[in-house]
This record gives sequence, C-alpha cells and structure tokens, in this order.
Amino acid sequence: MRRLTEMGLTLQTPLYQIKGIPPRFLKRLERLKIFTVKDLLWHFPSRYEDFSEVIPIGNLEPGQQVTVEGIIRDIKLRRSFRRRFVIVEARIADDSGEIKAVWFNQPYLLNTLRPGQRANFAGKVSLGENEIYLSHPAYELISARMNADDTQISADTETRHTARLVPVYPETRGLTSKGIRFLVQPILKNAGVIPEWLPEETLEAMGLPEINAALNEVHFPTNEESALAAKKRFSFEDLFLLQLTNLRHKMKLAKEKAPPLKADIGRVKEIIGALPFELTVSQKKSLWEIIQDMGKARPMNRLLQGDVGSGKTVVAAIAALLAAESVHQSAFMAPTEILARQHFSTLKKIFAALPMEKQPEVGLLVSKEAKIFYENDLETEVSKAEFKKKAESGTVKIVVGTHALIQNDVAFKNLGLVIVDEQHRFGVAQRQALVRGKKTLPHFLSMSATPIPRTLMLTVFGDLDISIITELPSGRKPIITKIVAPANRYKAYQFIREQIKKGRQAFVICPRIEPSETKSEEPGNGKSYSQKIALWEVKSVKEEYEKLSKNVFPDLRVEMLHGQMPAFSGHKKKTLPGIKSKAEIMKDFAAGKIDILVSTSVIEVGVDVPNSTIMMIEGADRFGLAQLYQFRGRVGRGYHQSFCFLFTDSSAKTANERLKAIIEAKNGFELAEKDLKMRGPGEFIGQKQTGLPDVAMRGLQDFELIKSSREAAVKALEKDKNLKNNPLLAGKLSEFEERIHQE
Repeated sequence: MRRLTEMGLTLQTPLYQIKGIPPRFLKRLERLKIFTVKDLLWHFPSRYEDFSEVIPIGNLEPGQQVTVEGIIRDIKLRRSFRRRFVIVEARIADDSGEIKAVWFNQPYLLNTLRPGQRANFAGKVSLGENEIYLSHPAYELISARMNADDTQISADTETRHTARLVPVYPETRGLTSKGIRFLVQPILKNAGVIPEWLPEETLEAMGLPEINAALNEVHFPTNEESALAAKKRFSFEDLFLLQLTNLRHKMKLAKEKAPPLKADIGRVKEIIGALPFELTVSQKKSLWEIIQDMGKARPMNRLLQGDVGSGKTVVAAIAALLAAESVHQSAFMAPTEILARQHFSTLKKIFAALPMEKQPEVGLLVSKEAKIFYENDLETEVSKAEFKKKAESGTVKIVVGTHALIQNDVAFKNLGLVIVDEQHRFGVAQRQALVRGKKTLPHFLSMSATPIPRTLMLTVFGDLDISIITELPSGRKPIITKIVAPANRYKAYQFIREQIKKGRQAFVICPRIEPSETKSEEPGNGKSYSQKIALWEVKSVKEEYEKLSKNVFPDLRVEMLHGQMPAFSGHKKKTLPGIKSKAEIMKDFAAGKIDILVSTSVIEVGVDVPNSTIMMIEGADRFGLAQLYQFRGRVGRGYHQSFCFLFTDSSAKTANERLKAIIEAKNGFELAEKDLKMRGPGEFIGQKQTGLPDVAMRGLQDFELIKSSREAAVKALEKDKNLKNNPLLAGKLSEFEERIHQE
C-alpha cells in the first residue's frame, strides 16, 4: 500500500490498478461487490468499537474496553497439545506497570511484534487466575519521534485500529475489518477532493457535513457525534435523490394527457346497489378517489392497498366497468397466469350481477388460451389471433392477462385504464408501449395486499397517490391463530384431520430455505443463489409431502405445488406422464378434490378457495410478519370458521415475540410497522428491489429524516425545476435513477 501516493486516484479507479493490493484481496473484495475506489469508500462501517480511551496499564480494571500504549518487553509462543492450538503471549509495559496480551492460533505474530517495539494494543481487559490480561487485542505499531534523553515527543502514525472509535465493516471470509481498514485509510487520503453536489442551503438547513468531511468521519470518526452526523448525511442523500425521482416522475406524468373518464354518480350508485354484497366504507371511499382521478385529463397514478380479502378487485372491477361505459378499454394485468385466471373468474361473478345489457365483454389472454365472456354463463374460447383483432377493434372492453399484454403484437383501440396487481413499478415507458402511436396515456391503478408502513409510502412509493381499504367485508369471521410448539404438533394434526373430515380443506406452507453457498452436497451445486433457493424449496415441499401423505395423513388426499412444476398442461416445461400442472392442481383444490395442498412460500397471491379453512405454516419463525399475514389471508374467505397454525421449532424469545405480534396486531398496517422495526426495510421490501445501500435502508426507519428529505426535494425543484443551475445534482440524479431502475 506504500505506492498509493505515487498515482492519482479517482472514484472510478479500478482497485486492480492500485499497486500494493494483493490479488487474493481483490477476489475477496469482489465477493462484497467492491471493484472500484468508490465501491470501497462507500462500503460503510456497520458499527464502531470504542477504543478511544488510552489508559495507563497500572489503572486497568477487568471488563474495560481500552487501548494501551507500551513497549513490548518479550513475546513467546507455546503450544497447547491437549487442545491442539498455539498461544502467543507478550508482555507490554509502560511507566505505570506491565500486562500480558494473549492471542490464539496466530504464530505469525512472533515475526510481526518484536521486543523493544512501541505499539498500541486495543481490546478487553480479562481476569485470569492470578492477573488481568488483554484477550486477543488488536495491535498497531507506533513510529515515535524521540528526544535525546529517549523520551517520546509524538507519534507519526495516524491510528486505524486503536486509540479511537474503530470502524467495524461488513466482512467476508478471509477479509476482516482490520484488512478493510488497511485498504480504506490510504485510499481515502489519495482519492482527491470529491465535488459537493448537495445544494448548500440543504446542507445548512439539515446541519449535514460536506461530502469529503462526511466520508472521512464515517470511516475514521473523531467522536460518536461526528460518526452519526456523517451517517445521517449519507442516509439523507439517497432518500433525497429518491424523493427527487418520485417528484419528477409525478411532474412528468402531470404533463401527459389521459382520456377523462367521467362517471355519473347516479350510475355508480346503481352499480353498487346491484352487487350481491354491501361495499365497506373504505371500499366506497377508495372507489370515489379513483373515480375523481379518472375524470381528469392527466393520468391517474394510484396505489390501492388493502389486506388480503378486503375487496380490492371489486373496486378495480367497478373502475373498469365505468371505463367501458365511457367507451374505453381496460387492461387488467396479473404477475402470473394462475392469478390472471382468478381475476377473470372474479370479474365474471361481479358482472353477472348486472343486467345483461349492462355487462361488458371481458377477455382472458394467457400463453395458451384466449376466452371471451359475453354475459352471465355465455363464455367462449377463441383463437389468440381472433382475440387480438377484437382487442384492437375495441370490442373486448376489459382484457385480463399477464404482462404479455404489453407485447408488440397486442394492440388496443382506446385503452383508458391499466390495472396491475402487485407491480407498483409499472412505469411511463411501459404505459406508452400499451398505446403506441397514441397521444394519451391510460390511467394507472396498482393493487397491493402488502401493507406498507407510512415511512415507505413517503419514499419508495412516493410517486403514487394511495387509497387504503382498512376493513374486511362484513360477515367475515376472525381467523383463530395459534403458535404450535413441538410438543403440541400431533394435537394440531388431529385437529386438522377432524376439520377435513367435516369437509374443510387445508394449505401447508413449507419453510423458507436459505441455502449455504459452501456445502458441496447441496442440490443444484454450481447454480445461482436464486436457483439454489428454488431447488431447496422444491426439496422441502417434496419432503413435507412425503411425510404428510404417508405418515401423518395417509387417509387423506394430499397434493403438492412448487415452482418447478409446469404452469399449465402443454406448457413449454415438459409435463411428464402422471405429473400435473400447477393450473390442474389449483383447479382440483378449488373443486374440493384435494384435502391438503403442500406448497412453497410463493403460493400464488390472490388464490381464493372459500372452502379452505386451515393454514398450516411450517418454520413460521423464518418468515417476515407481513408474509405470514398474507399466508393467513388465504383462508377465512367463506362462512366457516378458519384457523392458522404457526409451527416453530425455535425456542428463541425473539422468534416467539414476533409470532405473537401476528396474533395481537389489529390489522396488516399495524403489523407492517412492527415488521419494519424488527427486520428493517432491507428485508421488508428487498434491498435489491430499491437499489438503496445499507445506510439509506436504515434511514427508511427514520420518519423525520424522510419528511425532511421530501421537504428539501420540493424546495430544490421549486427553486430550479429542471436542475439547470446545479449540473452536479442533475448528474447525480441521473446516475441514481439508472442505478435503482426506477422505471
């Protein structure tokens, strides 16, 4: 690392070009996704160890975490043959006394630490049989300038590992925090001055440090306050950029044109009155917000949130019907074919309640099939080519399908509304693909059953207006939820058998698997991490299926469902003789031909089988609270009492506290707030989904910081709408938008 000063470094300099970094270090850094100077400098500490207090040896007490500065009097190695490891012991002395330092299995220290050297030793003071000692301390040689009488004037070396707040980094095998500190300090000094891109007034208003000062303080802080201020700056800047992105996205949409789909209030009341059930207050409120947006000449961009089974699809269906009555088409998109079919079935039931002359034509377009529903039980299969002609001519008013609807060979005559399930990041470019050559964009409504805490609403989904359905339809019975300890497992099995004998059905969700990347005996060795997870989960489902079908419930009809099965018969994944497709399994389950369905954790969102009243979740402690809440929502959709059993083998107090939160939470939104606090936003929404670094993800839990970042973004755009006067900020924003793939 001595040669670093010989070359000018920029943030873009690849680390392999820097002399002094061993190739083995480069490979380990790559495992941490660190390739350039910027990657390394933005690899922030996760915490700090406080070794700032330098205490004379004579004043040391057991339990202290300190730094000692002294002269090495002697150092020796001895072997422990009984435990088969080596012990290195050194005697360190200062003017006040001596202390022993002990390290295990580090024989190389005999060549590094030599008698007569002055060094710092940072660690915990432990109590032995007869004396105190330093257990496995970090060490740092001190190059001191001395007077003629052999007294020290000053130390020339700036410390990295001792006598300060010491940064502790996310590590990888073979690369410790000490190694990372060795790399960071000289590179930080030679990286040059980084231009400040945050507006000066923003820094002043927020009390944030300038970028170069913040970078130094985040890695090697002067004190705890400066470390917190530096971390706050980096949390703020990514949240600020995300807020700017959302606000600019809103501004861009506001300039676009959309067909104003006006709705007559009398007609809306007539539609609601014809339904075979009463809409809840929040369903009506959400519908009114959507109707108002659709009536404007600029595109609606709204997220409809509600618990599983709260009736979001009904609200979306009425919006699509009103679009049809305004002579415009709707595209209703789902993430999977199974869910697309589910929505098609739901729309048919809703529209069948209307007078025949008021029922719109609804179409289903999936990979191997096209259908059109005309009225009541009048439904027919058509060729895909014929279906596409009808869509292009405007005959089919509501088209249900997957994202295949935005492909080049699908065209609409007058698309006015796009409804997307669980896909909030459906962007402007995709909407324009749906209306090629047209001057207007459709209105956009996204639906989500994942309750989103208010902090995330303001940031990750800040470009969307939000409507929330807070109630479940009347008549729904609360789902009885129980945590099942290992000792009560077979009692729960017996209860499930009794319920099934009464005609009910059950889901069994297998535990989430996190495969180790080091075990050679894993299924799918050599495959990507996500492929390994998929294969492990299939293995988990098969094992659970074998256990339940042969040992626990041999008298019941048990089937399994997992991601490696073909989606439909004749699917491009070859269906072997006797192997059913996912669609066939779900059809049989809905028809009551299967008593127990064993599935992976990715069981299709929105699957609606009213007769299924039992949700059994194995390894419940491995899932997030929001995900458990969604699983539970698969039952409780009929008139019978439903049950959710959370099986866990964990005796950990925290695991049981998390599971108790499921029982105690009044609704999904309260639970989502708890989930966010317990697991952090990185796990809650997925680190890769947002592209935000760790420090910004932690910032998502700071409501005041989020509020401030939004206010600062609004002020910045009010002052300079196109950021022409701040090209550094404009460039940073473009880089950020590209990084997080906001579209």
